[in-house]
Amino acid sequence: MEPQIPKPQHKRIRREKKTIEHMVELYCKDHHGTHGEICRECREFKEYAFLRLDKCPFQEKKSTCGKCLVHCYRPDMKEKVKIVMRYSGPRMLLHHPSLALHHVWDGRRKPPTLGKKAA
Repeated sequence: MEPQIPKPQHKRIRREKKTIEHMVELYCKDHHGTHGEICRECREFKEYAFLRLDKCPFQEKKSTCGKCLVHCYRPDMKEKVKIVMRYSGPRMLLHHPSLALHHVWDGRRKPPTLGKKAA
């Protein structure tokens, strides 16, 4: 059996991952007192968010997850992402202004819908 070759990620998904990574780092540093490496809880959350982005059916056409019509986060993780983003979002303008502005711009996109399957 041949090893699976990972699909290349669209730049939109790479940027989303970079944004969530920096948001989690800001949150963890200020709430859990970490410097350099994030704590286990935040690392697990970040890995979960990355997995959800990898499996997103919209990929480069996606809006922000908060505006998406398909909610793929578990309820506990959905609550965690709200907490992290509520804290880190405004601070991203100071720490990573380019990513923050891209996130705001992406949030203005109309959320895509999944097409209906033919029966």
